[in-house]
Amino acid sequence: MKRKVTVFLDNDKVPFGEFEPPAKLVLDTTKISDGKHELKIKAISSLGVEGIRVIPFEVRNGPEIAVVGLKENEVINSNTTVTINAYGSETSESFIIRGSETPKAVPSWVWALLIGFVAFAIYYLITHWSICSYESFV
Repeated sequence: MKRKVTVFLDNDKVPFGEFEPPAKLVLDTTKISDGKHELKIKAISSLGVEGIRVIPFEVRNGPEIAVVGLKENEVINSNTTVTINAYGSETSESFIIRGSETPKAVPSWVWALLIGFVAFAIYYLITHWSICSYESFV
């Protein structure tokens, strides 16, 4: 018996393709709708033993949408500023810098690390520096 790999997309009964291993498959996502999908791979060995592997994946052919100011399932109770930005994968001749990046706040752990470093530097200077310990190289 010949080895064979059969590939199914989502719950289709008709296979996406049948190949002899090793196989290379080009998955054209422009022909698949955006959203969550599954690639089901069924392989049969030369002894007739069958193995199945299911790989979930998500297709996003449209632009990437970034939202700052509102998280999923967040409870809000006042005026909330929401910044929305969309990034496409199209190539173009010109690149516009304005609006090309989503503004994000500096993470709080970076501020804590910076304050800790400055505080330690001040502590070190106060406790270890004295005019008597200064020696000239000349």
